[in-house]
Amino acid sequence: MKLISWNVNGIRACLKKGLGDFLSAESPDILCLQETKARPEQVDLPLEFGNYHAEWNSAQKPGYSGVAVFSRTKPLSIHHGIGMEEHDSEGRVLTLEFPEFRLVNVYTPNAQNELRRLAYRMSWDQAFRQYLLDLEALGKPVIFCGDLNVAHQEIDLARPKQNRGSAGFSDEERMGFSQLLDGGFIDTYRHFHPDTEGAYSWWSYRAGARGKNVGWRIDYFGVSKSLEDRLHSASILPQVLGSDHCPVALELK
Repeated sequence: MKLISWNVNGIRACLKKGLGDFLSAESPDILCLQETKARPEQVDLPLEFGNYHAEWNSAQKPGYSGVAVFSRTKPLSIHHGIGMEEHDSEGRVLTLEFPEFRLVNVYTPNAQNELRRLAYRMSWDQAFRQYLLDLEALGKPVIFCGDLNVAHQEIDLARPKQNRGSAGFSDEERMGFSQLLDGGFIDTYRHFHPDTEGAYSWWSYRAGARGKNVGWRIDYFGVSKSLEDRLHSASILPQVLGSDHCPVALELK
């Protein structure tokens, strides 16, 4: 089973840059998109999406945030948000239940310049972690994926010293992600590639950062430890263009 996650930074823009061709070439069983920036009725999906069940969670604010999941198998149940009003207006979480696991697609809030939204971000991290733990307690393992907006360790970004304390690499955000993993989840890319350097999923549009591979790894697939034996591979697809992020992939046995 192949799962792919991608922050497309606007699904309508990404469709014009080959999203349909990418879907056809990769043919994932499940495709999770973040930062869709659209309501479903605003998007003309190409024929490549015809074999997928589509579910959307769009932000109340037009052209902002939003997530979507396209799955070959119709989910058993669907849940929008995490059940907390203060966190659910921006269309950031979508949960689909399948026979063997629950899938959570997430677009984590950015702490923003000068960490002006850090307090909200930390309350989000705590609430999202508890949401995953509560889901797991229902009796099925959990897979979460998406743009977590944090580079966990120094190996996860090109210039850790220069970015220490910046949004996405503050001590608080990194600790929040550590606490999430300590709750019983596996960072699947590091599970397979513990020492790989230069593996990034986001690059600034400034100063030719992508061409120089001056990037950050902030897009993840995490799974319950009970799924460890089913992990087959985890990968990053930096050759795929169309967004300032690239897709990340997970394959299960």
